[in-house]
Amino acid sequence: MDPYRIILADDHVIFRQGMKALINEAAGLEVVGEAGDGFELLKLLGELQPDMAILDISMAGLQGIETTREIRKKYPRLIVLILTMHKNKEFLYHAISAGARGYLLKEDSDIELFSAIEAIRKGAIYVSRLLADEVSEDLPQLIKGRRNPSSDLLSGRETEVLKLVAEGKTTKEIAELLFISPRTVENHRAHIQKKLELSNTAELVRYAFQKGISSSKL
Repeated sequence: MDPYRIILADDHVIFRQGMKALINEAAGLEVVGEAGDGFELLKLLGELQPDMAILDISMAGLQGIETTREIRKKYPRLIVLILTMHKNKEFLYHAISAGARGYLLKEDSDIELFSAIEAIRKGAIYVSRLLADEVSEDLPQLIKGRRNPSSDLLSGRETEVLKLVAEGKTTKEIAELLFISPRTVENHRAHIQKKLELSNTAELVRYAFQKGISSSKL
């Protein structure tokens, strides 16, 4: 029987290599490709034709949830498993709404990875055990498309800007750190505030702390 073909997407090379080694040791599974971000992953899919894509949410370039949406459009039969550090239920809701069949926390990957792969291959939705109880009531409706996440997720760049704002960096400092113009920083900040319905720096800092984006707290 041909092995079950998996492609990995994560911008941390060492983590990706570790996952590849772990999966390739399992009978019947094979990692056939690796990508550092969503754009690279999408380029590889047509060539490699894997059965499953395992990808992170936070990646440079195209983020994991945006990538999942693109996969569902272009490769509707390809199964997506999100493997992430984000414990926030909002991320999980967005991932499942985008078409992911599983949501696994990186801290549980050594214990749950193969259970997640097996469950998803059999047609189930898999959620990390640390989150399963919290979302058990919402998940059935979410899968049926009846529940919308509470707010739009920030893009990777917007998350970076928000983190730096919460750390007290000025517009000029953020621009220099991210190699973008001060005007672009201000545009990102305006989009962040609009998406999150926040009106000032204090609210941005509080949100960043609550969501684990920054350790800073007012």
